Amino acid sequence: MKNEKGFTLIEMMIVLLIISVLLIITIPNIAKHNASINSKGCEAYVKMVEAQVQAYKMDHNQYPANIEELISEGYLKSGKTACSEGTTIVIGANGEVTKTESGS
Repeated sequence: MKNEKGFTLIEMMIVLLIISVLLIITIPNIAKHNASINSKGCEAYVKMVEAQVQAYKMDHNQYPANIEELISEGYLKSGKTACSEGTTIVIGANGEVTKTESGS
């Protein structure tokens, strides 16, 4: 008999079993934290918009009327006016940035 080196079918099946178990453990945890990740991303975007509202106020001595004005003036590069969780970002008359439900 020749001494051939390689993996047996049993060894390959054990490796596939281990990989499957790791996937079964990690995928639900990632899906569970997806809402938390989106919420934190939206909060960070609101903070950035607040900073740009203050920059606009310093340059123009008034608050912007809405987020579209910040975009058109070049204070925000993206045309994003809402978060992925279904909330819209609104700028109040006093420059306060808030999140509101899109249906409201």
